[in-house]
Amino acid sequence: MTSGTLALITDHSSTEGSRDVLVAATRMLTGKEPVLLDARHFMTGGTGRIDAVDEGLRLEAGGVAVTTDTALVYEIPPHRRRDFESCQHLLRAHGARSLGTNDQAWRDATEKDRTVACFARDGIAHMPTIAFTRPTAQQAAEAFEQLGGDVWARPTVGMGGHDVFHITTHAQLAIAARHYAATGADWLIARDAANFNTEGRRHQFRVVVLGGRVLRAVEHVQPDPDAPCNESQGAVSTLLHEDDLPTGLAELAASAAKSLGLPFAGVDLAAESGGVVFEVNVHPIFGTVRGLEIVAVPYVAAHLDLS
Repeated sequence: MTSGTLALITDHSSTEGSRDVLVAATRMLTGKEPVLLDARHFMTGGTGRIDAVDEGLRLEAGGVAVTTDTALVYEIPPHRRRDFESCQHLLRAHGARSLGTNDQAWRDATEKDRTVACFARDGIAHMPTIAFTRPTAQQAAEAFEQLGGDVWARPTVGMGGHDVFHITTHAQLAIAARHYAATGADWLIARDAANFNTEGRRHQFRVVVLGGRVLRAVEHVQPDPDAPCNESQGAVSTLLHEDDLPTGLAELAASAAKSLGLPFAGVDLAAESGGVVFEVNVHPIFGTVRGLEIVAVPYVAAHLDLS
């Protein structure tokens, strides 16, 4: 078990609140506050430093310095993760205790075309998907028809259900294509999973796993059939016991995280269509209902117990 102070590296421009929850979890487990370091200083062009010292690592950023052997890494936005890879390399090279140093796993989870490729390689159930980079109108139309004319379009890199479209007509497809062209985003379309509950509402599950075991299970129910099942997009969340998950989803979530090389992840999936994974989140939001106790504390504890 580690001794001394922990470093908590997060993007301080983020307002989602995970940093505060991790501070509380660290305090509960160690009786000490972690030293907060702004991840932006360790991104491409930043002035942050990581050096090996006798006691472990010395990390310095923005006038804050800490010597430690343990680094908690969280709340790095998807579009900045590639810029953070050099920091991950240094942490790993210097032997930091951390669950956040595998840049390959982060990239495979963050970039959804790579996620699909990993799932296809490892036999992880997912909806048929076609990825695009600047497709012609004909290419997009042919892919749309190939997937049955009822698809969801999303950027290859995104978060929070933003820039996501449910598409059932060629006119809607053209609107989505123009949107992604205007933003310069690569994108993909996936066949609709028909994930409706008995009341006819969209629903899916978020299962947070750590080391292959389920920490948290939540059901998201979306009254708008054309909106993604994200809380930020109007979905209502209900905390579940693991035993209340549909049969096989816990195992599917653990297998999806393993496919991407993530020891900790939030997996979005549905029981319909035979049980399918939609995406895997590197840094799932802890949530306001028992997120501290059932997710953040085990996450921090896993760093303390690393051998």
